[in-house]
Amino acid sequence: MMQAIDIVRQSLSAALLSAMCFTTSPTLAADRISTRVEVFGPLGIHVLTLRTVVDESPGRYALTIDYETVGLAELVADQRSHAQATGRIDGVLAIPELFRAETRRNGTEFRDRLQYGRNGEVTADSTPSPETPIAEALVRGTVDNLTAHFRLDRQVSAKKTCALMVAVFDGRHRYDLLFADAGVETLTNDSGQEFDGPAIACRMRRQLREADSSEVEGARQGTIWYAPLLAGGIAVPIRMTLETQIGTVRGFLAELHGPGSDLLLLK
Repeated sequence: MMQAIDIVRQSLSAALLSAMCFTTSPTLAADRISTRVEVFGPLGIHVLTLRTVVDESPGRYALTIDYETVGLAELVADQRSHAQATGRIDGVLAIPELFRAETRRNGTEFRDRLQYGRNGEVTADSTPSPETPIAEALVRGTVDNLTAHFRLDRQVSAKKTCALMVAVFDGRHRYDLLFADAGVETLTNDSGQEFDGPAIACRMRRQLREADSSEVEGARQGTIWYAPLLAGGIAVPIRMTLETQIGTVRGFLAELHGPGSDLLLLK
């Protein structure tokens, strides 16, 4: 059970933690979007509740994510995490300026802070320090994991395509997120998730850029489904499936509040 919880936790760091950020469009500027996502591990065990807030104003964005273990998972791995990313928007591109993450797991605290310069330089401060520092050359030009998925959200909404590669550094790990189109699928009610209808499917693959033991724990690939649930037909991620060495981990959009939407899909 402990191994399963650890894998789910690593999966979130690699993908799910950030993939449930929701985008806005220029016509929805200054509106706030908040969500709740419920995550289920092998055997359908409810393991995590994840909440996100996206604030976008002309030329600016702010992303906030909080998640915590629940139920049986909380008894094995009590974890609370809070992450924020802020930056500017240049055309359709989200460019980070500051990223902060705080995690408390079974009494141990982890803190990461990334600051971004105008020329691609990244200044990192992590407590405790990573066991294996990442070479500066690999970090330059990267973005945080929240901004990476925010870029995908904006692209899917604007262009209806998933094809994208983003270089990511989260303060401890350096990896590329590779997204590809997987067509349009008609989703039906699954595990109590009440969305039915067509959705854009995006394949995701996480490719590590440095030797890292988390490669055997984190989700290396998966699929994210998007559907137009906000005013103006703006698409949001409604479901995610991640493949891990112990089986399938699923995340479901449970609650969505934003322009034109006030939905409760899961209690």
